[in-house]
Amino acid sequence: MYRVYDDKYREGKIINQIKVVLVGTTHPGNIGAAARAMKTMGVHRLELVKPKIFPSTEATALASGADDILDNVIVHQSLADAVKDCAQVFGTSARIRSITWPIITPEEAGHQIAKHQNSTAQIAIVFGRESSGLTNEELELCNKMICIPSIPAFSSLNIAAAVQIICYEIHKNLHRVKSENNDAGENIPLVTLGELELLYEHLQACMVDIGFFNPEKPRLLMRRLKRLFNRAQLDQNEYNILRGILAAAQKAAKKEKD
Repeated sequence: MYRVYDDKYREGKIINQIKVVLVGTTHPGNIGAAARAMKTMGVHRLELVKPKIFPSTEATALASGADDILDNVIVHQSLADAVKDCAQVFGTSARIRSITWPIITPEEAGHQIAKHQNSTAQIAIVFGRESSGLTNEELELCNKMICIPSIPAFSSLNIAAAVQIICYEIHKNLHRVKSENNDAGENIPLVTLGELELLYEHLQACMVDIGFFNPEKPRLLMRRLKRLFNRAQLDQNEYNILRGILAAAQKAAKKEKD
């Protein structure tokens, strides 16, 4: 099983809630090298989405002692399945998108994760394919996008190197930032990605019912709304309020039609 750090280790509970997710990895050696990078920073949960080759002797060789991480890898058929239990999902990308996502640096991501040391939220750091990164549809599942600053002339970074940088920032900030629990709202659980998907389905159905949305001409409306809610980081109370408003709007629309 995964190593669970005891209370004597400074990172404590939150480190066990963080997982690295590699999507569509082509070269198995990158999986092993990423596992090694993770272990040096105390991050131990690695999950894969449709890797081309895994398990692999090349992955094991490049893990260089991080075999325990590879032994406990979970493989998924979609990113949605991999992050459905997560309340915070950080995507990584170097490409400019047609719709801009909230962009933060690795240091800012580490600081934000450290601020939630008392939270029970599951957290995912998602890395895309070696050649093309994450698709826009996969990015829609992410609350924020992490970009590692680099020179424009040579911005391509090996996956294991990117994993090392981000895991280092998490490790550094968990040591630096004291637990913050001044806001009573911090004790309210954040919604998971699975719950957000239910909200999006409900929202789209409601917009159709009230005549605001034409599914045959969707444009980029749902993508923009997903970006809004991913940025908002809804808690359970806010989620329940929104679902209640949507249900009431649908009821009023039905009554008007009748």
